[in-house]
Amino acid sequence: MPKPTTAFRCTECGWSTVKWVGRCAECQQWGTVVESGTETGITRSLQPVAPSSARAARPIGQIEAEHTAHRPSGIGEFDRVLGGGIVAGAAILLSGEPGVGKSTLLLEVAARVAATGRRVLYVSAEESTAQVRLRAGRTGALHDELYLAAETDLATILGQVDEVQPDLLIVDSVQTVSSSLSDGLPGQPSQVREVASTLIRVAKERQLPVLLVGHVTKDGTIAGPRLLEHLVDVVCQFEGDRQTALRFVRALKNRFGPTDEVGCFEMTGDGIAEVPDPSALFLSRSRTAVSGTCVTVALEGRRALPVEVQALVVATKAPQPRRVVNGVDPSRVAMIIAVLERRAGLRQLGEHDVYVSTVGGVRLVEPAADLAIAIAIASAMRDRAVPHDLAAVGEISLAGEVRPVTSAKQRGSEARRLGYRDLLDDDLGSVRAAVERAMMVATGAREREFDAAF
Repeated sequence: MPKPTTAFRCTECGWSTVKWVGRCAECQQWGTVVESGTETGITRSLQPVAPSSARAARPIGQIEAEHTAHRPSGIGEFDRVLGGGIVAGAAILLSGEPGVGKSTLLLEVAARVAATGRRVLYVSAEESTAQVRLRAGRTGALHDELYLAAETDLATILGQVDEVQPDLLIVDSVQTVSSSLSDGLPGQPSQVREVASTLIRVAKERQLPVLLVGHVTKDGTIAGPRLLEHLVDVVCQFEGDRQTALRFVRALKNRFGPTDEVGCFEMTGDGIAEVPDPSALFLSRSRTAVSGTCVTVALEGRRALPVEVQALVVATKAPQPRRVVNGVDPSRVAMIIAVLERRAGLRQLGEHDVYVSTVGGVRLVEPAADLAIAIAIASAMRDRAVPHDLAAVGEISLAGEVRPVTSAKQRGSEARRLGYRDLLDDDLGSVRAAVERAMMVATGAREREFDAAF
């Protein structure tokens, strides 16, 4: 018989080699190649096992689906992202940067679920019970049906589940829990895989929904093996800028609902609060029209939000004018400036510094905001204030034409609902016509204000 040989295998992708290396040649991950003893030349056969009556295959129409219905968590914005609520037996992974508010959000979810009479077990593997209790008292998340434990061992957590018998399990976080069945420190791919697979198996067997908190790496991806995202049913990402109080929850994967919904929250001194209608968060509070501003209607998931774009154009004698942007793509702004110079007749933009920013810290990444950026720059260049009841939606091409955008009907209805009487879109045809139309409306608004004053 052939001699057993020692091989090294990557715990991330399964790539094997005859000698140890620090970096996997297949998935390019560091520190994932470990030693594994394998026997070559031996053919193994798998004997079939008869399934039990409970696990026997049945026609799909005979399988009951009542227990898989969505149950609301008490937070409407979170339920919107999940597709209506938490499904029994679902494994939900919530990831986000440190300090963005993941623990605060899940503690609020636990309190809302406990208020409905369902028992919740919150396992904190990063904080002590006194620390979590202090935050719960500050945010008003105290309830008799909310049980709290500080454990880092997987076997102890399973023992807590057997003793408490919860209706919802929250583990914060999966990267800090370790299992004695796997070697390595907590957070390593093998440990994360073992802990996640065990908790998901318990969730499916007991119809117990499990909420897992996941860490992220410096580039924003979920830490640990990629298998973690495949194992869970729902992957949510908690986003937000530390300089602002606004937070977004997005569904990157959802087996029970859509993946294009977005939940809006606001961090306050008393915890986290829902923002069911964030339409006024990205608009300036100035009542008088100021040159260099224009409103666009952006889509965050299925939600249409008005966002104000501000621009400032200043003459300069520098050989290379400055282009400073905040909240928009710099390359996109540079392209729009070039189109305005070549196609819209704004020849002197090359002799001016251009500053473009959004209100409220929101970031515009879709091309539907091109027309609003162009009108804001043209308004600042000509020093004509665009009225507050004008909005612009459209993509600008290098040929100077305004192209249609996705969900144009939804954007238009949201603009009309918020009181925008003039909506500039692809019906104007070219960016020159859109700019001239906006300047004409601005001139008419100034004349009406003048007549009203006298």
